[in-house]
Amino acid sequence: MLRSNMLLLFFVVFCALGVVTSQHKARKLFQELEGEQERAKQLEVEFGQLQLELSTWATHPRIEKIARERLKMQAPEAKRVLVAAPKEGGQ
Repeated sequence: MLRSNMLLLFFVVFCALGVVTSQHKARKLFQELEGEQERAKQLEVEFGQLQLELSTWATHPRIEKIARERLKMQAPEAKRVLVAAPKEGGQ
């Protein structure tokens, strides 16, 4: 009888340690998940800010200003513009 009680006690302690270990791992993983979710929120905010910045940098007036000032480009005169018409019946 003593032997079976000791064996049962051993299994109970072993199972209790398993439960404690699994709960500890679950808590650590949950904390890690919360941290990653917070990081994802921060990245979404940063992505929105970058999209706004990109739309600001890519505006037509800004591109035209850079082309004129840095690249010394200018729009061609109207008489120098040629319009190419597509072939009829062709692709």
